[in-house]
Amino acid sequence: QVRLVESGGGSVQAGGSLTLSCVASGRAINWYTVGWFRQAPGKGREFVADIRQRDGKVTYADSVKGRFTISRDNVKNTMYLQMNSLKPEDTAVYYCATTLNGIYDKWGQGTQVTVSS
Repeated sequence: QVRLVESGGGSVQAGGSLTLSCVASGRAINWYTVGWFRQAPGKGREFVADIRQRDGKVTYADSVKGRFTISRDNVKNTMYLQMNSLKPEDTAVYYCATTLNGIYDKWGQGTQVTVSS
């Protein structure tokens, strides 16, 4: 059973950058498709980006395409989300997650990202 712990959140001004990390333990993440999601105040959880396990295909939400980069380091058992050109609308709690079958069922506890204008 994989366990996930995010870090790297914080407060930044619009246009700034942050890198989120998600360390996995209990099982190697190379078995999984890994993804990032976020939830803004008063809104539902939304997909941000993921890396498909079987072929490494990367997918981004339109709202972050060209600004965010998802990556994984199988040696460190860690996934990352590099976020550039941050906007106030990126403010949310960010979660990492894993799936074996297309349904994300293992989640981290979340890390807060706040972008001020």
